[in-house]
Amino acid sequence: MKRLLAWLATCATALGLTALTGPPAAAAAGCSVDYTVTSQWQGGFQAAVKITNLGDPVSGWALTFTLPDSGQKVVQGWNATWSQSGSKVTATPADWNRTLGTGASTDLGFVGSFTGSNPKPTAFALGGVSCTGSVEQPPPGGGEPGPGTGTPVGINGKVHVCGVKLCNQYDRPIQLRGMSTHGIQWFGSCYNTASLDALARDWKADLLRIAMYVQESGYETDPAGFTQRVNGLVDQAEARGMYALIDFHTLTPGDPNYNLERAKTFFASVAARNANKTNVIYEIANEPNGVSWTAIKNYAEQVIPVIRAADPDAVVIVGTRGWSSLGVSDGSDESEIVNNPVNATNIMYAFHFYAASHKDVYRTTVSRAASRLPLFVTEFGTVTATGGGALDRAGTTAWLDLLDQLKIGYANWTYSDADESSAAFRPGTCNGGDYSSSSVLTESGALIKSRVSSADAFPTG
Repeated sequence: MKRLLAWLATCATALGLTALTGPPAAAAAGCSVDYTVTSQWQGGFQAAVKITNLGDPVSGWALTFTLPDSGQKVVQGWNATWSQSGSKVTATPADWNRTLGTGASTDLGFVGSFTGSNPKPTAFALGGVSCTGSVEQPPPGGGEPGPGTGTPVGINGKVHVCGVKLCNQYDRPIQLRGMSTHGIQWFGSCYNTASLDALARDWKADLLRIAMYVQESGYETDPAGFTQRVNGLVDQAEARGMYALIDFHTLTPGDPNYNLERAKTFFASVAARNANKTNVIYEIANEPNGVSWTAIKNYAEQVIPVIRAADPDAVVIVGTRGWSSLGVSDGSDESEIVNNPVNATNIMYAFHFYAASHKDVYRTTVSRAASRLPLFVTEFGTVTATGGGALDRAGTTAWLDLLDQLKIGYANWTYSDADESSAAFRPGTCNGGDYSSSSVLTESGALIKSRVSSADAFPTG
């Protein structure tokens, strides 16, 4: 339903050839740093850096650390101004996180490159004071979202298909609601510690759909690197108790069989790596288009056994004809699937819609199909099928009310700051640390956050 989305040109520039100037930072009595490599690929990596001030309030701080390998470089960073001189890296605050009170934290991040090894940085210091303190973490299932019992994954456990519904560990139908990333090759800076914390805590999302484009400078350019990025986001979702929907985002060309061997390689790898996790769902073809249902079915029946060989109990979602419209956008309907279903168990079928483009005939089809097929809306937008145009509030509300009534899960396109009206955030948001307040949300983001964050009331008995 989306056609080829707008290209985001990311030009990473080398930072830090000069030392920072300006007034010295106030000294901190103590601090803690949590450093995590969230994803790594050939010659590059993305890191999250969480600073917690354990001492007196500081203003105008500077975080410094040492990259121990001479081949490591900071390429691009966010939530701070980054510079590098030799092996020493310095990050100074943005206006919004300039002051850190006692116990306050801020989340930074950067993309780096390396030519040798990639060891963890050393000698973290805030205002010249070593960050050797630690922050006591809440217990699993406590007040903060995590993998504990109070989270979507903690409550529902391993999901499965029962009849035409997605069911939890208690064999009760549930509806999972969440957000889709944009292409991770373009918007990697939108998926950091702060944004994912916001998605779990403030948005109260049940799932994160990880949109890994295959073409458009995606997986085909660096299979190992993109596989590692996906696995990193799976881990981040798991740590926050959210489900991870791994999306093999095929779009152009529309015949999924064009990417059959790539799909087998990718899913063999991620299924083997994530088989013991309870939070992973697989979406094997995003939006088949210009291709018959028979061809899509044949593709699915070759890819699903690859997943099953490593992860026999996982839910697998199969894309449908006409940009995952159950064939409606091609003048067909769900009957072709009902009469010729994929020969596999524990599967669901994808449906996508864009509220300003897809109206009553699409809703009628979903209402009718939901009694015969397990459906999951793995992608939808509040605007037109191009990803642009004005918000269709009435159409979006009608769709979401229907999905709630039918207990059909969904992921909104997109949890990003893309310069298109379907994005949840205003352009530039991902350069900061606020992913929840009204000032950073688009009209679409505000509407979807209000729906996603309403109580789930998952059944447990």
